[in-house]
Amino acid sequence: MAKGIEIHEAHFPGRAQIDAYGNGGFRFADMSHRGSVLLLPSGIYGWKAASMSDVTLEALQPVLDEADNIDVLLLGCGADLLRVPSDVREAMREKGISCDSMSTGAAVRTFNVLLAEERSVAAALIAVEKA
Repeated sequence: MAKGIEIHEAHFPGRAQIDAYGNGGFRFADMSHRGSVLLLPSGIYGWKAASMSDVTLEALQPVLDEADNIDVLLLGCGADLLRVPSDVREAMREKGISCDSMSTGAAVRTFNVLLAEERSVAAALIAVEKA
């Protein structure tokens, strides 16, 4: 019997710099992903957040799950700089993670630099249309 197509959650099992962003997605490791992403020590994952109202403790649970390997979380808020929700900031602080919010473009650039320096960095990046 023929097997149908299986659809899995988007996941790249490794660390990679972001080569480009915009047009609603990201390019990395000779691949592209449409939508937002979580960049964690365990890999790059598709993320359902489309705006800061979607940035909740539940949405960031994968970050908390890998907290032992993360010192800094960069939160790319989209086109603008917005504040990290206080409950998110407090939960990250309790796990020893510094959480910094900035535009997605600034977060991409900062992530790439910190990753090149082999720092314990993670990023939660909301996709934007224009780079």
